[in-house]
Amino acid sequence: MNRRKVEQLIRARPLWGSNGMAFGSDGRLYVAQFLAGQISAVDLATGDVEVVVPSDGPLQAPDDLAFDTDGAMYVTDLVPGRVWRRDPAGDFVLVTDEITAPNGIACVGTRVFANEMIPGGRLLELSPAGEEPTVLTAGLAMGNAMQLGPDGRLYYPHMLTGEVFRIPLDGGEPELVAADVPDPVAVRFDRGGALLVLSRGASGIVTRVDLAGTGDRSAIVSELNALDNAAFDADNRMFVSSYAHGGVAELMADGRTRQIVPRGLGGPFGVTIDLGGGIHVADHYRLTQPTDQQGEADQQGEADQSGEDVTTTQLLNFVHGVAADGDLLHTTSQYGHVRTYDRRSGTVRTRASGLNRPLGIAVRTDGTLVVAESGTGRVVAIDHDDQVSVLVEGLGRPVDVAVDADERCYISDERLAAVYHVEDGVPRLLADGLGTPQGITVNDGTVYVVETTHRRLLAIDLATGDVEIEADSLPVASAAGPTRPEPDLFIPPGLPGIPRPFAGIAAAADGSLIIAANGDGSVLRVNPECVNPEESAP
Repeated sequence: MNRRKVEQLIRARPLWGSNGMAFGSDGRLYVAQFLAGQISAVDLATGDVEVVVPSDGPLQAPDDLAFDTDGAMYVTDLVPGRVWRRDPAGDFVLVTDEITAPNGIACVGTRVFANEMIPGGRLLELSPAGEEPTVLTAGLAMGNAMQLGPDGRLYYPHMLTGEVFRIPLDGGEPELVAADVPDPVAVRFDRGGALLVLSRGASGIVTRVDLAGTGDRSAIVSELNALDNAAFDADNRMFVSSYAHGGVAELMADGRTRQIVPRGLGGPFGVTIDLGGGIHVADHYRLTQPTDQQGEADQQGEADQSGEDVTTTQLLNFVHGVAADGDLLHTTSQYGHVRTYDRRSGTVRTRASGLNRPLGIAVRTDGTLVVAESGTGRVVAIDHDDQVSVLVEGLGRPVDVAVDADERCYISDERLAAVYHVEDGVPRLLADGLGTPQGITVNDGTVYVVETTHRRLLAIDLATGDVEIEADSLPVASAAGPTRPEPDLFIPPGLPGIPRPFAGIAAAADGSLIIAANGDGSVLRVNPECVNPEESAP
């Protein structure tokens, strides 16, 4: 039961990211969700979404999928390096685990092909019976979504080099089809046999190549960017997904779009509030804001044109912690980086690299950054000259940090199930016995912490040490459950895998609290006013 009124600033996501897509025999569009570890089916007539493979199933990081003519669904499980077969009854069989970073997958009849999203990757034909895969070719510069062309050859992109190749189904010498294609992520053919190549970049480009005639190109340009995949229905309508924004949209030939499933957050992770009261959310592939801050978003970044309640400020890969400092947004990436994004100039400066899972971040009044380096059990400082020093060490897994007006530092430690403050470089216990504490902030003599195991917001009175529950039944989640192992952060050869979830929190000037509700993809405002005991959480 909540002591405070809780409301949504950003609604829960209908799709937890959207990646590979394919139509099933039931006419629904099946969507792989890499960050979620699940697969959903979309009814394009209604926009209804049904989870058909939940996140506690066998998949860790599904990136692409395809159906064979028997109705079996094949799924590339990128991080653990597996390809699965799901029969029409819903039963899973492992096809192979002898593949690194499998991404693109295509079915031709009952034959199955997959490629590797690594430099020097392979394109393979897989055996549904579990026999050794057959290598068609190697040397792919990061493969991705591929498809059989009308000429009976398999078409696939090289993401690193901006090229599209094709190869006979039984192997042979790959042939270059198109060069200088902007950020190719998926190769698709419409019902008329036209080749379309989707761009994963910020430009929102789909390149159409005339293979039957002159080889001329034309571009479909829309406000949709960070594209991931596409599928065509029986009426030749094109539906696209976005790895950064999620959702499903219909993309017309003239660039107009119609949103079928609204976009939403892929996390969220950290959250911060600037001096003007603007809320900023770290969302793995981007920095975002609630759309009610539209005027500011129009000036600083890309405004969402779909009427939704989240707006992308900047596409910025792998952002998890965030702290505002004037026009600067300081960010962390669990993959080792601390960066500063200047909202006015649009530039990004790397402040540190090679750290071990940096996550929560705060800023002192002199501009020094304070970072929870969760992988090493320490908290570090980064000065104006980007020199890194250790503030405190010997912790378990520090997740978040906060700094009060007197420069005192507070730390949440999810492994030690405790909250600390730092005195003379030594962590002093404030509260223990907590359930996976993550986001932490301090305001007016009180430390607030998000307790993800028990899904509660706790208030710790710094004067008395008393701990009270401010809100419960929050849609937040910790890293793994008893049926879902934590996926790897890195995959060979050092490519990004799946980050740990992080339920961030920030305090506003009016005493309200903003929470990144990673359990359902919403962002919540916890108002300062108390509510009647009979009022419940949203």
